[in-house]
Amino acid sequence: MSTDTATLPVGRYAYDEVDRTFLSQRVAQFREQVGRRVAGELTEDEFKPLRLMNGLYLQLHAYMLRVAVPYGMMGSDQMRELAHIARTYDRDYGHFTTRQNIQFNWIRLEDTPDILERLAGVNMHAIQTSGNCIRNVTCDEFAGAAADELLDPRIHAEILRQWSTLHPEFSFLPRKFKIAISGSPHDRVAARFHDIGLVAHPGPDGRAVFDVFVGGGLGRTPIIGVKLRDNLPEEDLLAYLEAVVRVYNAYGRRDNMYKARIKILVQALGVDQFREKVDAEFAQMNRADYRLDPAIVEGIRARFGIPALDAPANAADRLDSDRKADARFDRWVRTNTHAHRHEGFISAVVSIKPDGGIPGDVTADQMDLIAALADDFSFGEIRVTHMQNVVLGHVRKDQLRDLWLRLEGAGLGTPNIGLVGDIIACPGLDYCALANARSIPIAQKLSARFANPELQENIGTLRINISGCINACGHHHAGHIGILGVDKRGEEFFQLTLGGSAENDVAIGQIIGPALPEDETVDAIARLIDTYLVLRNEGEAFIDTYRRLGAASFKDAVYAPA
Repeated sequence: MSTDTATLPVGRYAYDEVDRTFLSQRVAQFREQVGRRVAGELTEDEFKPLRLMNGLYLQLHAYMLRVAVPYGMMGSDQMRELAHIARTYDRDYGHFTTRQNIQFNWIRLEDTPDILERLAGVNMHAIQTSGNCIRNVTCDEFAGAAADELLDPRIHAEILRQWSTLHPEFSFLPRKFKIAISGSPHDRVAARFHDIGLVAHPGPDGRAVFDVFVGGGLGRTPIIGVKLRDNLPEEDLLAYLEAVVRVYNAYGRRDNMYKARIKILVQALGVDQFREKVDAEFAQMNRADYRLDPAIVEGIRARFGIPALDAPANAADRLDSDRKADARFDRWVRTNTHAHRHEGFISAVVSIKPDGGIPGDVTADQMDLIAALADDFSFGEIRVTHMQNVVLGHVRKDQLRDLWLRLEGAGLGTPNIGLVGDIIACPGLDYCALANARSIPIAQKLSARFANPELQENIGTLRINISGCINACGHHHAGHIGILGVDKRGEEFFQLTLGGSAENDVAIGQIIGPALPEDETVDAIARLIDTYLVLRNEGEAFIDTYRRLGAASFKDAVYAPA
């Protein structure tokens, strides 16, 4: 395949015939396995590990297929195929996840091979979106575009994807394993809440070096990852990470799934002893077999299309005048855009959180629209965020209002990114067999309660995260306000945590009191936010007010008598 970047898909790695042949063979293999299951030749227990290796879960009402979106990057052609799958095989929608993937919740087993075949036709798959393996590597949704970026992490995310896919040692780990990588001084990937978190920056010679964090995670035992290594040289990246995962594979518990994550191992050994074991494994490896030479890195980089960032000299002036002429557009720009490295461009965030809507759910028509907007405004490139939204990374400033008008017309112009309406939520008990409570109704009620955009801006930055069970797929521990669904004698209750953060000021939210019934939870959170508005200093964000005052004032508001 030519490496002329003008012919390559912008923002994502270009597959070649080797990649496509592999996907075709994988689909044929799974088609045979599904046929044997349907014919009764395989029991569910025998079939389960086979379907999990292909991203297929059996949930409450149907099969769910989780499709991989490597480091959150996809093209308009891929989004259109996802829209087709939603219409043809699901109930006309998909759901963006906190792992930058998309999942379909109403899949028939017999249709799965055809779906995977269609995905393979646009260089997509569902490999390693489930099971005890290294899952989808995530990265900054503004990678390659952000003004504050020091290094584009997508190149190394792709290298890690290739290294980890079907790795013979790491296909059956003690438990699932998650890696995130950032190239910005601002943590937009929750690096310290991952099994391995990587923060990349240029070294003295300009090549990447990595600060390596290990042992972070949420779930029933939330733990902030610890720094294992400073300034890991690029050439040793794969060897060192392989040493980390080998130590985990060797010493991680397999007798208790609740204590099987690497975070438990790091806590049990202590970071110093864990580091000693990793260093010993690293020292005995033949590192020449793993060395990431500059030619390899540049070879991967060459398989990424580069956008031709050419904007009129007056693009920024045009945006300024458009904002002055339209207050609603100006509000959306303030909340839903991010500074670009090129002065004539800007990154636009499309909220998949309409007022009263289901966080992360996107219809087939909306997928088609996003694909069309990507073609018209952002070089055909689309980014899925771990906040369950979508980014168009390279929008000319003089065209931003045209983009917004089309989003507005389709109900996708909600100005709430980073605000109280930008709620993160898992599917909860509406779909998931593991859940104790429904996340979706609480998210919808909160979104409707705080729908007023002026109110949201007045409240300011506030993260609400909702999980339907202790597995924490909604990352409730990392929310400024976290909501956890629990079961009390068959009734859904919700436990509140305050003070969490997944950014540079990383923190685990703390439980403030007993769980509340569903019909009291939204009112309690409204009182909590009202209390913040009264107690905050001028310009003070919720998280800072909470840290300044502590939990007592907020607890009184939550549990005030009706």
